[in-house]
Amino acid sequence: MFSISRRSEVEPFHAMDVLAEATRRRASGHPVISMAVGQPSHPAPQAALDAARAALVKGRIGYTDALGTARLKQALAAHYRDRHGLDIDPLRIAVTTGSSAGFNLAFLSLFDAGDAVAIARPGYPAYRNILGALGLKIIEVPVTAETHFTLTPESLEAAQREGGVRLKGVLLASPANPTGTVTGREALKALADYCAANSIAFISDEIYHGLTFAGEETSALELTGEAIVINSFSKYYCMTGWRIGWMVLPERLVRPIERVAQSLYISPPELSQIAATAALNATVELDVYRASYARNRDFLIRRLPEIGLSIASPMDGAFYAYVDVTRFTNDSMALAKRMLAEIDVAATPGFDFDPMEGNRTMRMSYAGSEAEIAEAVERIAVWLK
Repeated sequence: MFSISRRSEVEPFHAMDVLAEATRRRASGHPVISMAVGQPSHPAPQAALDAARAALVKGRIGYTDALGTARLKQALAAHYRDRHGLDIDPLRIAVTTGSSAGFNLAFLSLFDAGDAVAIARPGYPAYRNILGALGLKIIEVPVTAETHFTLTPESLEAAQREGGVRLKGVLLASPANPTGTVTGREALKALADYCAANSIAFISDEIYHGLTFAGEETSALELTGEAIVINSFSKYYCMTGWRIGWMVLPERLVRPIERVAQSLYISPPELSQIAATAALNATVELDVYRASYARNRDFLIRRLPEIGLSIASPMDGAFYAYVDVTRFTNDSMALAKRMLAEIDVAATPGFDFDPMEGNRTMRMSYAGSEAEIAEAVERIAVWLK
Protein backbone atom coordinates (compact mmCIF):
# COMPACT_ATOMS: atom_id res chain seq x y z
CA MET A 1 0.00 0.00 0.00
CA PHE A 2 1.40 3.41 -0.94
CA SER A 3 1.93 6.06 1.71
CA ILE A 4 0.62 9.62 1.82
CA SER A 5 3.04 12.49 2.21
CA ARG A 6 3.47 14.34 5.47
CA ARG A 7 3.29 17.61 3.53
CA SER A 8 -0.40 16.93 2.84
CA GLU A 9 -1.20 16.79 6.55
CA VAL A 10 -2.20 20.44 6.71
CA GLU A 11 -5.18 21.73 8.66
CA PRO A 12 -8.37 21.85 6.58
CA PHE A 13 -9.46 25.24 5.30
CA HIS A 14 -12.57 25.33 7.48
CA ALA A 15 -14.19 28.20 5.56
CA MET A 16 -14.31 25.95 2.50
CA ASP A 17 -15.67 23.05 4.55
CA VAL A 18 -18.41 25.34 5.89
CA LEU A 19 -19.15 26.52 2.34
CA ALA A 20 -19.43 22.92 1.14
CA GLU A 21 -21.91 22.06 3.90
CA ALA A 22 -23.86 25.25 3.22
CA THR A 23 -24.04 24.31 -0.46
CA ARG A 24 -25.32 20.82 0.39
CA ARG A 25 -28.01 22.25 2.66
CA ARG A 26 -29.05 24.79 0.04
CA ALA A 27 -29.32 22.04 -2.57
CA SER A 28 -31.61 20.19 -0.15
CA GLY A 29 -33.95 23.15 -0.02
CA HIS A 30 -32.73 24.94 3.12
CA PRO A 31 -32.79 28.78 3.05
CA VAL A 32 -29.07 29.12 3.69
CA ILE A 33 -27.37 32.50 3.89
CA SER A 34 -23.60 32.26 3.69
CA MET A 35 -21.32 34.70 5.46
CA ALA A 36 -18.56 32.09 5.40
CA VAL A 37 -16.39 32.96 2.43
CA GLY A 38 -15.08 36.19 0.95
CA GLN A 39 -17.04 35.98 -2.26
CA PRO A 40 -18.92 38.99 -3.62
CA SER A 41 -22.57 38.36 -4.41
CA HIS A 42 -22.26 40.61 -7.46
CA PRO A 43 -21.32 39.23 -10.88
CA ALA A 44 -18.22 40.19 -12.79
CA PRO A 45 -18.58 43.67 -14.32
CA GLN A 46 -20.53 43.89 -17.56
CA ALA A 47 -17.47 44.88 -19.59
CA ALA A 48 -15.70 41.69 -18.49
CA LEU A 49 -18.70 39.53 -19.40
CA ASP A 50 -19.03 41.21 -22.79
CA ALA A 51 -15.35 40.70 -23.55
CA ALA A 52 -15.54 37.03 -22.56
CA ARG A 53 -18.64 36.47 -24.73
CA ALA A 54 -16.92 38.04 -27.72
CA ALA A 55 -13.88 35.82 -27.21
CA LEU A 56 -16.05 32.72 -27.01
CA VAL A 57 -17.77 33.64 -30.27
CA LYS A 58 -14.37 33.71 -31.95
CA GLY A 59 -14.02 30.19 -30.60
CA ARG A 60 -10.31 29.77 -29.93
CA ILE A 61 -9.12 29.97 -26.34
CA GLY A 62 -5.57 28.70 -25.91
CA TYR A 63 -2.30 29.00 -24.09
CA THR A 64 -0.70 32.38 -23.57
CA ASP A 65 2.76 33.31 -22.38
CA ALA A 66 3.41 31.71 -18.99
CA LEU A 67 3.27 35.11 -17.27
CA GLY A 68 0.23 36.37 -19.14
CA THR A 69 -0.72 38.37 -22.19
CA ALA A 70 1.09 41.59 -23.06
CA ARG A 71 -2.28 43.35 -23.27
CA LEU A 72 -3.27 42.53 -19.69
CA LYS A 73 0.17 43.36 -18.32
CA GLN A 74 0.12 46.71 -20.10
CA ALA A 75 -3.36 47.40 -18.70
CA LEU A 76 -2.14 46.56 -15.20
CA ALA A 77 0.84 48.89 -15.63
CA ALA A 78 -1.62 51.63 -16.62
CA HIS A 79 -3.66 50.82 -13.49
CA TYR A 80 -0.62 51.46 -11.28
CA ARG A 81 0.13 54.67 -13.12
CA ASP A 82 -3.43 55.99 -12.78
CA ARG A 83 -4.13 54.79 -9.22
CA HIS A 84 -0.73 55.05 -7.57
CA GLY A 85 1.30 57.36 -9.80
CA LEU A 86 3.82 54.59 -10.44
CA ASP A 87 5.73 53.76 -13.60
CA ILE A 88 5.78 49.95 -13.56
CA ASP A 89 7.46 48.11 -16.43
CA PRO A 90 4.87 45.59 -17.73
CA LEU A 91 7.69 43.03 -17.90
CA ARG A 92 7.78 43.09 -14.07
CA ILE A 93 4.16 41.91 -13.95
CA ALA A 94 3.29 38.21 -13.81
CA VAL A 95 -0.32 37.19 -14.39
CA THR A 96 -1.29 34.19 -12.26
CA THR A 97 -4.06 31.64 -11.86
CA GLY A 98 -5.59 33.52 -8.97
CA SER A 99 -3.60 34.98 -6.10
CA SER A 100 -3.21 31.44 -4.75
CA ALA A 101 -0.86 30.63 -7.62
CA GLY A 102 0.97 33.86 -6.87
CA PHE A 103 1.68 32.71 -3.31
CA ASN A 104 2.83 29.30 -4.55
CA LEU A 105 5.19 30.89 -7.06
CA ALA A 106 6.54 33.41 -4.56
CA PHE A 107 7.21 30.82 -1.86
CA LEU A 108 8.83 28.37 -4.28
CA SER A 109 11.02 31.02 -5.91
CA LEU A 110 12.10 32.84 -2.75
CA PHE A 111 12.54 30.15 -0.10
CA ASP A 112 14.10 26.74 0.48
CA ALA A 113 12.73 24.06 2.81
CA GLY A 114 13.41 25.02 6.41
CA ASP A 115 13.50 28.78 5.81
CA ALA A 116 11.53 30.85 8.31
CA VAL A 117 8.69 33.07 7.10
CA ALA A 118 6.62 35.36 9.33
CA ILE A 119 2.87 35.82 8.99
CA ALA A 120 0.31 37.55 11.19
CA ARG A 121 -1.89 35.66 13.65
CA PRO A 122 -4.82 35.87 13.11
CA GLY A 123 -4.32 35.64 9.38
CA TYR A 124 -5.41 33.95 6.19
CA PRO A 125 -5.08 30.16 6.77
CA ALA A 126 -3.87 29.29 3.28
CA TYR A 127 -0.60 31.12 4.00
CA ARG A 128 0.10 28.77 6.88
CA ASN A 129 -1.03 25.69 5.00
CA ILE A 130 0.96 26.37 1.81
CA LEU A 131 4.09 27.28 3.77
CA GLY A 132 3.73 24.12 5.83
CA ALA A 133 3.18 21.91 2.78
CA LEU A 134 6.37 23.33 1.25
CA GLY A 135 8.41 22.47 4.34
CA LEU A 136 8.96 26.07 5.44
CA LYS A 137 9.15 27.15 9.08
CA ILE A 138 6.09 29.22 9.91
CA ILE A 139 6.54 32.04 12.41
CA GLU A 140 3.10 33.25 13.46
CA VAL A 141 3.36 36.71 14.99
CA PRO A 142 0.39 37.77 17.11
CA VAL A 143 -1.21 41.05 16.06
CA THR A 144 -3.25 42.83 18.72
CA ALA A 145 -4.44 46.28 19.65
CA GLU A 146 -0.92 46.94 21.00
CA THR A 147 0.54 46.52 17.50
CA HIS A 148 -2.47 48.18 15.82
CA PHE A 149 -3.40 44.71 14.53
CA THR A 150 -0.47 44.60 12.11
CA LEU A 151 3.11 43.37 11.98
CA THR A 152 5.83 45.74 13.19
CA PRO A 153 9.64 45.60 13.18
CA GLU A 154 9.52 45.21 16.96
CA SER A 155 7.12 42.28 16.84
CA LEU A 156 9.25 40.60 14.16
CA GLU A 157 12.37 41.04 16.29
CA ALA A 158 10.60 39.54 19.30
CA ALA A 159 9.33 36.58 17.26
CA GLN A 160 12.84 35.81 16.02
CA ARG A 161 14.27 35.93 19.54
CA GLU A 162 11.55 33.68 20.92
CA GLY A 163 11.76 31.24 18.02
CA GLY A 164 15.53 31.21 17.75
CA VAL A 165 15.38 31.87 14.00
CA ARG A 166 16.37 34.47 11.42
CA LEU A 167 13.61 35.33 9.03
CA LYS A 168 13.95 34.85 5.29
CA GLY A 169 10.52 36.28 4.50
CA VAL A 170 7.66 38.39 5.83
CA LEU A 171 4.13 38.29 4.44
CA LEU A 172 1.67 41.07 5.25
CA ALA A 173 -1.87 41.64 3.98
CA SER A 174 -3.40 45.11 3.94
CA PRO A 175 -6.38 45.25 4.10
CA ALA A 176 -6.09 42.04 6.10
CA ASN A 177 -8.20 38.92 6.29
CA PRO A 178 -9.83 38.31 8.79
CA THR A 179 -9.15 41.43 10.87
CA GLY A 180 -9.90 44.08 8.25
CA THR A 181 -6.75 45.96 9.28
CA VAL A 182 -5.38 48.57 6.92
CA THR A 183 -1.68 49.12 7.59
CA GLY A 184 -0.99 52.84 7.25
CA ARG A 185 1.69 54.28 5.00
CA GLU A 186 4.23 54.99 7.76
CA ALA A 187 3.79 51.56 9.35
CA LEU A 188 4.09 49.87 5.96
CA LYS A 189 7.25 51.83 5.19
CA ALA A 190 8.79 50.90 8.54
CA LEU A 191 8.14 47.24 7.77
CA ALA A 192 9.53 47.48 4.23
CA ASP A 193 12.63 49.31 5.47
CA TYR A 194 13.19 46.71 8.20
CA CYS A 195 13.00 43.88 5.66
CA ALA A 196 15.38 45.65 3.28
CA ALA A 197 17.90 46.33 6.06
CA ASN A 198 17.85 42.67 7.12
CA SER A 199 17.80 41.01 3.67
CA ILE A 200 14.29 39.68 4.27
CA ALA A 201 11.92 39.14 1.33
CA PHE A 202 8.82 41.30 1.81
CA ILE A 203 5.59 39.93 0.29
CA SER A 204 2.67 42.36 0.26
CA ASP A 205 -0.78 40.81 -0.19
CA GLU A 206 -2.94 43.55 -1.71
CA ILE A 207 -5.90 41.51 -2.91
CA TYR A 208 -8.39 43.67 -0.99
CA HIS A 209 -7.16 46.93 -2.48
CA GLY A 210 -10.12 48.95 -3.65
CA LEU A 211 -12.04 47.87 -0.53
CA THR A 212 -10.61 50.27 2.04
CA PHE A 213 -13.21 52.13 4.10
CA ALA A 214 -10.96 53.75 6.72
CA GLY A 215 -7.25 54.52 6.80
CA GLU A 216 -4.62 54.82 4.07
CA GLU A 217 -4.57 52.32 1.22
CA THR A 218 -0.92 52.21 0.18
CA SER A 219 0.78 49.82 -2.19
CA ALA A 220 4.17 48.58 -1.03
CA LEU A 221 5.34 49.48 -4.55
CA GLU A 222 5.05 53.14 -3.58
CA LEU A 223 7.67 52.59 -0.88
CA THR A 224 10.18 50.10 -2.25
CA GLY A 225 11.19 48.44 -5.49
CA GLU A 226 12.04 45.26 -3.59
CA ALA A 227 8.51 44.26 -2.55
CA ILE A 228 6.79 41.24 -4.07
CA VAL A 229 3.20 42.37 -4.51
CA ILE A 230 0.36 39.89 -5.00
CA ASN A 231 -3.10 40.95 -6.11
CA SER A 232 -6.24 39.43 -7.56
CA PHE A 233 -9.36 40.12 -9.59
CA SER A 234 -11.42 38.08 -7.10
CA LYS A 235 -12.45 40.69 -4.55
CA TYR A 236 -12.90 44.27 -5.78
CA TYR A 237 -13.44 43.03 -9.36
CA CYS A 238 -15.95 40.31 -8.31
CA MET A 239 -14.23 37.58 -10.35
CA THR A 240 -13.58 34.79 -7.81
CA GLY A 241 -14.41 31.87 -10.10
CA TRP A 242 -12.39 33.25 -13.00
CA ARG A 243 -9.20 32.42 -11.07
CA ILE A 244 -7.08 35.30 -12.24
CA GLY A 245 -4.56 37.39 -10.32
CA TRP A 246 -1.18 39.04 -10.74
CA MET A 247 2.18 39.76 -9.15
CA VAL A 248 4.53 42.74 -9.43
CA LEU A 249 8.12 41.62 -9.02
CA PRO A 250 11.62 42.98 -8.66
CA GLU A 251 13.21 42.55 -12.08
CA ARG A 252 15.66 39.85 -10.95
CA LEU A 253 12.79 37.64 -9.73
CA VAL A 254 10.82 37.64 -13.00
CA ARG A 255 12.71 34.83 -14.72
CA PRO A 256 12.76 32.50 -11.67
CA ILE A 257 9.00 32.99 -11.29
CA GLU A 258 8.51 32.34 -15.00
CA ARG A 259 10.52 29.11 -14.92
CA VAL A 260 8.41 27.70 -12.09
CA ALA A 261 5.13 28.96 -13.60
CA GLN A 262 5.85 27.31 -16.95
CA SER A 263 5.87 23.88 -15.36
CA LEU A 264 3.21 24.34 -12.67
CA TYR A 265 0.54 26.20 -14.61
CA ILE A 266 1.60 26.46 -18.31
CA SER A 267 -0.28 29.77 -18.43
CA PRO A 268 -3.16 31.57 -16.76
CA PRO A 269 -6.53 30.92 -18.49
CA GLU A 270 -6.78 33.09 -21.59
CA LEU A 271 -10.53 33.69 -21.28
CA SER A 272 -10.07 35.04 -17.77
CA GLN A 273 -7.24 37.29 -18.93
CA ILE A 274 -9.45 38.76 -21.65
CA ALA A 275 -12.23 39.43 -19.13
CA ALA A 276 -9.79 40.85 -16.58
CA THR A 277 -8.34 43.31 -19.09
CA ALA A 278 -11.83 44.71 -19.63
CA ALA A 279 -12.64 44.69 -15.90
CA LEU A 280 -9.84 47.17 -15.20
CA ASN A 281 -11.95 49.85 -16.90
CA ALA A 282 -15.16 49.05 -15.00
CA THR A 283 -14.54 51.06 -11.84
CA VAL A 284 -17.80 53.04 -12.09
CA GLU A 285 -19.84 49.84 -11.89
CA LEU A 286 -17.55 48.27 -9.31
CA ASP A 287 -17.70 51.30 -7.02
CA VAL A 288 -21.48 50.83 -6.86
CA TYR A 289 -20.81 47.36 -5.48
CA ARG A 290 -18.22 48.76 -3.11
CA ALA A 291 -20.82 51.19 -1.75
CA SER A 292 -23.09 48.25 -0.88
CA TYR A 293 -20.27 46.65 1.14
CA ALA A 294 -19.78 49.95 2.94
CA ARG A 295 -23.45 49.99 3.92
CA ASN A 296 -23.21 46.38 5.13
CA ARG A 297 -20.13 47.33 7.14
CA ASP A 298 -21.90 50.25 8.81
CA PHE A 299 -24.87 48.02 9.62
CA LEU A 300 -22.70 45.32 11.22
CA ILE A 301 -20.61 47.79 13.22
CA ARG A 302 -23.85 48.98 14.79
CA ARG A 303 -25.88 45.77 14.98
CA LEU A 304 -23.44 43.03 15.98
CA PRO A 305 -22.54 44.53 19.39
CA GLU A 306 -26.26 45.00 20.03
CA ILE A 307 -26.77 41.22 19.82
CA GLY A 308 -23.72 40.38 21.95
CA LEU A 309 -21.05 39.90 19.27
CA SER A 310 -18.41 42.53 19.91
CA ILE A 311 -16.06 43.54 17.11
CA ALA A 312 -12.64 41.98 17.81
CA SER A 313 -10.52 44.01 15.38
CA PRO A 314 -10.73 46.96 13.00
CA MET A 315 -13.13 46.82 10.08
CA ASP A 316 -11.06 49.28 8.06
CA GLY A 317 -11.07 47.28 4.83
CA ALA A 318 -11.81 43.98 3.05
CA PHE A 319 -15.36 42.78 3.81
CA TYR A 320 -15.18 40.90 7.11
CA ALA A 321 -16.37 41.35 10.65
CA TYR A 322 -14.13 39.45 13.08
CA VAL A 323 -16.22 39.04 16.21
CA ASP A 324 -15.71 37.86 19.80
CA VAL A 325 -18.13 35.04 20.64
CA THR A 326 -17.03 34.40 24.24
CA ARG A 327 -20.26 35.81 25.64
CA PHE A 328 -21.88 32.64 24.28
CA THR A 329 -19.16 30.00 23.92
CA ASN A 330 -15.47 29.16 24.04
CA ASP A 331 -15.85 26.85 21.04
CA SER A 332 -16.49 28.87 17.90
CA MET A 333 -16.23 25.72 15.76
CA ALA A 334 -19.18 24.14 17.55
CA LEU A 335 -21.09 27.44 17.41
CA ALA A 336 -20.58 27.71 13.66
CA LYS A 337 -21.81 24.14 13.11
CA ARG A 338 -24.90 24.70 15.25
CA MET A 339 -25.66 28.02 13.60
CA LEU A 340 -25.65 26.43 10.17
CA ALA A 341 -27.66 23.39 11.27
CA GLU A 342 -30.27 25.30 13.29
CA ILE A 343 -30.80 28.62 11.50
CA ASP A 344 -29.11 28.11 8.12
CA VAL A 345 -26.53 30.88 8.56
CA ALA A 346 -22.93 30.02 7.65
CA ALA A 347 -19.93 31.77 9.20
CA THR A 348 -16.31 30.76 9.66
CA PRO A 349 -14.90 29.70 13.04
CA GLY A 350 -11.88 31.70 14.16
CA PHE A 351 -9.74 28.58 14.41
CA ASP A 352 -9.17 28.92 10.66
CA PHE A 353 -7.29 32.16 11.24
CA ASP A 354 -5.85 31.69 14.72
CA PRO A 355 -5.00 28.17 15.90
CA MET A 356 -4.11 29.52 19.36
CA GLU A 357 -7.09 31.69 20.27
CA GLY A 358 -9.51 31.21 17.41
CA ASN A 359 -11.92 29.29 19.63
CA ARG A 360 -12.98 32.74 20.88
CA THR A 361 -13.76 34.33 17.52
CA MET A 362 -15.75 34.02 14.32
CA ARG A 363 -15.44 35.69 10.92
CA MET A 364 -18.49 36.96 9.08
CA SER A 365 -18.24 38.08 5.48
CA TYR A 366 -20.38 41.04 4.47
CA ALA A 367 -19.78 40.66 0.74
CA GLY A 368 -23.37 39.50 0.23
CA SER A 369 -26.41 41.58 -0.60
CA GLU A 370 -27.72 44.04 1.95
CA ALA A 371 -30.96 42.08 2.30
CA GLU A 372 -29.08 38.82 2.96
CA ILE A 373 -26.79 40.36 5.56
CA ALA A 374 -29.71 41.96 7.41
CA GLU A 375 -31.70 38.72 7.37
CA ALA A 376 -28.72 36.67 8.57
CA VAL A 377 -28.06 38.97 11.51
CA GLU A 378 -31.69 38.95 12.57
CA ARG A 379 -31.74 35.15 12.50
CA ILE A 380 -28.61 35.12 14.67
CA ALA A 381 -30.08 37.71 17.06
CA VAL A 382 -33.21 35.63 17.69
CA TRP A 383 -31.21 32.40 17.97
CA LEU A 384 -28.69 33.77 20.46
CA LYS A 385 -31.50 34.87 22.77
